[in-house]
Amino acid sequence: MQIPRSSGILLHPTSLPTLYGIGDLGPAAYRFVDFLAEAGQSWWQILPLGPTGYGNSPYMCFSAFAGNPMLISPQLLVEDGLLDATALESPPGFPGQRVDYASAIDFKTKLLYRSFERFQKKYGSAHPEDFTDYCRRNAAWLDDYVLFRAVKRAHQERAWTEWDPAIARRDPQAMLLWRARSQEAMQFGKYTEYLFAKQWAALRAYSHRRGVRIIGDLPIYVAHDSADVWANPELFTLENDGRPRFIAGVPPDYFSATGQRWGNPLYRWQLKEKLYRWWVERMRATYAVVDLVRIDHFRGFEAYWEIPGSEPTAVRGKWQKGPGAEFFEAMLQALPDLPIIAEDLGVITPEVDELRDRFNFPGMRILQMAFGTDPKASEYRPHNHVRNSVVYTATHDHNTTVGWFTSPPGQETTQTAEEIADERRHVLEYLGTDDADIHLKFIRMAMGSVANLCVFPFQDVLGLGTEHRMNRPGTMQGNWEWRFTEEMRTPAVTRMLAELTRTYDRSRTD
Repeated sequence: MQIPRSSGILLHPTSLPTLYGIGDLGPAAYRFVDFLAEAGQSWWQILPLGPTGYGNSPYMCFSAFAGNPMLISPQLLVEDGLLDATALESPPGFPGQRVDYASAIDFKTKLLYRSFERFQKKYGSAHPEDFTDYCRRNAAWLDDYVLFRAVKRAHQERAWTEWDPAIARRDPQAMLLWRARSQEAMQFGKYTEYLFAKQWAALRAYSHRRGVRIIGDLPIYVAHDSADVWANPELFTLENDGRPRFIAGVPPDYFSATGQRWGNPLYRWQLKEKLYRWWVERMRATYAVVDLVRIDHFRGFEAYWEIPGSEPTAVRGKWQKGPGAEFFEAMLQALPDLPIIAEDLGVITPEVDELRDRFNFPGMRILQMAFGTDPKASEYRPHNHVRNSVVYTATHDHNTTVGWFTSPPGQETTQTAEEIADERRHVLEYLGTDDADIHLKFIRMAMGSVANLCVFPFQDVLGLGTEHRMNRPGTMQGNWEWRFTEEMRTPAVTRMLAELTRTYDRSRTD
């Protein structure tokens, strides 16, 4: 896929403003699409849409195939007659600029159960055709997923390795027993997945009508505590008790002196036939909901950092060869149209570049990483960009651009105070200006790049500081919570973005 010259915004739906504790796929999402269209944007980039688990991270989901029911809009349920309007009259006083996950999950789960009860009363066993069709088309992953969630709930949400041994190892008799006793819970799980899919499909169709396409995010790894690993343990490097023998992460880098210990189990890449089949279905499911996919940690397909599961940090890992070009050849054979952005950040070798370029995947250029002492920094400077790339002011893992430029030393990176001061001097020398409205200057710098696509986190469009960042890699608390409020998105912001988009020939042609 050749990406036309265009631009877009990075914002996860959880960050949308609603009265119900967490952003969702309802009216605020449609208003955001309208904003994108009015501002001349062609793309809405999101994070993974799956049901989040430990730490509320969209990169640690209970399923690589399922949608997050917390994104279901209660307002749309009322419009569809699946919820009474009185249920929404007095929502709790949720925080306006962050997600209080515990409270939001409790509130929305109760609403979804009320909706499910009405659905059951209305249809009984004669479910509507689109619900039956959804369950049939997705049975390959849906049946295991809803059973996984039902059993997990019955075990007080403990990880599957801590369940009763028989169901943890999927003993056939235990599977029959649990399916029999979990019918209602499984039906509720299918219902919420159906609702998510229906609401997402409608929002995506509306986005397309307004000329906006969706960039999705596909993490290379899946969570250990997921239906994917429980249902397919042979595909992962596990001990006999199901715990990870080796886990994923990255060595010490810009973000952390001890590296990042992600905890995801590694794949058994030698099981090519079965593992590739699973990956094809995962890719197929992803392209059913988005238009372009950013593969997170693309470099892991060339070589990956293998950490023993018993290690407390990522320091004592080692590089192992990944499946390489053979993997993407297998994907292309099954899915000839494979629109991919390669997240090629971190320790990138010539072999990683070669793998990316062999398949003509655009890589990423991060402006916040363009002015330091890292050997790759010069590639991120706009005068060295190539057309087949995507330039970002920052990603969800970075500080906001205002926060990055103004934070005191020692708070965000492993850089020394002197290195940070030199980096900031370099930025201003490169721009030939002062530090006023640094976020707008970075957006302008990205817009002017030769790269076909440029993307900005919405926080940078709004000029927000460190307290509004989405994620701090290597930390477990306070991430994925940021939300904006409607008053932040002013007509002036829309005009500014639309003018820059026109100036740098990134306006939509539809």
